[in-house]
Amino acid sequence: MPAPRSCPCCGGKLVKLGEDVTETLEVVPRQWKVIQTVREKFTCRSCEKITQPPAPFHVIARARAGASLLAMILYAKFGEHQPLNRQSESYAREGIELDVSTLADWVGVCAASLAPLIELIRRHVLAGERLHGVDTTVPVLAKDKTVIGRVWAYVRDDRPFAGPDPPAALFFYSRNRSGEHPNRHLAGYAGILQADAYAGFGDLYDARRRPGPITEAACWSHGRRKFFVLADLGKSPLALEAVRRIDEVFAIEREINGIAAEQRLAVRQERIRPLIGELEGWMRTERARLSRHADIAKAMDYMLKRWPAFTRVLDDGRICLSNNAVERALRGIALGRRAWLFAGSDRGGERAAAMYTLIATAKLNSVDPQAWLADVLRRIADHPASRLHELLPWNWKLREIPAAAA
Repeated sequence: MPAPRSCPCCGGKLVKLGEDVTETLEVVPRQWKVIQTVREKFTCRSCEKITQPPAPFHVIARARAGASLLAMILYAKFGEHQPLNRQSESYAREGIELDVSTLADWVGVCAASLAPLIELIRRHVLAGERLHGVDTTVPVLAKDKTVIGRVWAYVRDDRPFAGPDPPAALFFYSRNRSGEHPNRHLAGYAGILQADAYAGFGDLYDARRRPGPITEAACWSHGRRKFFVLADLGKSPLALEAVRRIDEVFAIEREINGIAAEQRLAVRQERIRPLIGELEGWMRTERARLSRHADIAKAMDYMLKRWPAFTRVLDDGRICLSNNAVERALRGIALGRRAWLFAGSDRGGERAAAMYTLIATAKLNSVDPQAWLADVLRRIADHPASRLHELLPWNWKLREIPAAAA
C-alpha cells in the first residue's frame, strides 16, 4: 500500500520505523490462447521451386488441440473424474465451445497414440517377481439399463523389500467377472500374486498350469477387516481379541517396511512367526466351540481355510502383509463412480483402463500426471521407437530433475 506523505494527525514529517507484510492468497483464472504459426512461402527465381517451413506438429491430425490442452482434458477425466459433459460446460462458461463428441474423439485418439507406452508398462509390470491384484465394479451403459463391468488392476511395487525397479500399475477392462479374464491378463506370468480370495484366481494357482503355477499370497488386511467389522459393530470379544493379535503383527511389519527381503525374512522368523503361531492355535481352539453359522466363525474360516496362503509371508521376504498397494491404486475409481455414473461403452471402459494405467503409474513414481502427459503427447510422434522407454514416468522424472536444478 502507498505510504502517507505526511502525518495524518498533525501534518508533520514522517520517518520510517519499519514495515509489516500481509499475505493474501489469490487465484489467477486460467487463460486460453490461440497460437498462430506463420509459415512464409518462397519461390526460387531459377528453378521456380516453392519452399516453406513444415507445419507445426499436432497430436491429432486435422485438429488444433495443443498437447497441454489434451493433457488437461485427459487428467480431468481420468485423474479427477470429471465427465466430459461437465468439462464441456465448464469451458463454455469461459467462452470456449468444445462439444462433448469432440472431446470424446480427442480422448480416443490420445489413448491410441499412447498405446506403445502402455505396452511397455504392461511388460514391466508382468516382469515383476510379485504382483498385487484386485478388481472393482464399473457400471457400463447398455440398452435400457446398465450392466456391471469390471476393471482389473495389477500393481508391481518392489519398494517394500528395497527392490531397485520402479513401481507401476496395469489396468484392464472386462464386461464381466469371469475367471477367464485374469487367466488372460497373467497368461505368461509365474511369480507371486497377492490378492483376495476371489475364486476366479483359482486356475492361476493350479500346479498343472503352464508356464507354471502362480504362488498365492493372501492379504492380512482382508482377513483383519472381517474381524474389525464385528468388533466395531457387534462389540464381539473374540473379534476384538483377533484384531488385537493381528495388529501386533502389523506393528512389527511397519518397522521392516522398505528394507531388504533377507532382513525382512529374518525379522519375521524371529518376531512374527511366534505371534502367528499363537494366533492360529487360538483361532482353532475358539473355532471348535462356535456354531458354523456364527459370523465370527465365518471370519475365522476365511483365514483358516487359506492358512498356507496367509503364512507364506513367513517364508518369503518379498511378500507384503497386505494388498493395500493395489487397493490404493483403485481408490480413485471407487470415488469417481459417483461422478461419472457409468462407462458409455465397452470401448470406453478399455480407454479408461488404458488411461488409468498411465496416470496411476505416474503417481506411483511421484510424477505430475498432467505435466508428464503433456510432454509425452508433444514428443511421442517423432520419438525413436528404440528409445521409447525414455518417456516412461520413472525415466522422465530422472530427465526432468537436472533441468529443474539448472
